[in-house]
Amino acid sequence: MAYELAPLPYEYAGLEPHIDEATMKLHHDKHHQSYVTNLNAAIEKHPDLAKHTPEDLIRNLNNVPEDIRTAVRNNGGGHVNHTMFWTIMKPGGGGEPTGKIGDQIKKDFGDFEAFKKQFNETTAKQFGSGWGWLIWDGGKLAIVTTANQDNPLSQGKFPILGNDVWEHAYYLKYQNKRPDYLAAWWNTVNWDEINKRFEHAQK
Repeated sequence: MAYELAPLPYEYAGLEPHIDEATMKLHHDKHHQSYVTNLNAAIEKHPDLAKHTPEDLIRNLNNVPEDIRTAVRNNGGGHVNHTMFWTIMKPGGGGEPTGKIGDQIKKDFGDFEAFKKQFNETTAKQFGSGWGWLIWDGGKLAIVTTANQDNPLSQGKFPILGNDVWEHAYYLKYQNKRPDYLAAWWNTVNWDEINKRFEHAQK
């Protein structure tokens, strides 16, 4: 197989009580695995693509053969998005942002609370399935959303952090209360990893 699902970097119950163990098992082992399986199936028709990272595939979708482009967009995006998602969370995470990302959030949004409010409100309004993102855009931070498994990489932007608002990410615990999930999610955030991604984005 060209692409593989990495194990979660912590226990399934590691993000309790904010994200429950049952959701993490289903989300990682079933949903993320299916994106990897379907991505591998798509590129079997064009084996030369296997030399590219999933990030490169979605960054250059126009170079992907048309007969598999939608499958790569959806499943490659799903794989890239979730691979990031697991790493930007950690047990005992959360709190105020530290390091350079903390300074930049203050500069661009006033303070962390104002940023969180804007991120949560913007992401709560994403219709149907999708993601809320923090990106680096023209020398400042910006909040955007994408539908389905689309990733800002396809628009030439590097995602610093992203939150999954597909219902499978929160429905077992929060039912239809997406804003409650969005509020709780900040207690899982791994600011060390997000600082690394911010540094990368600036390059």
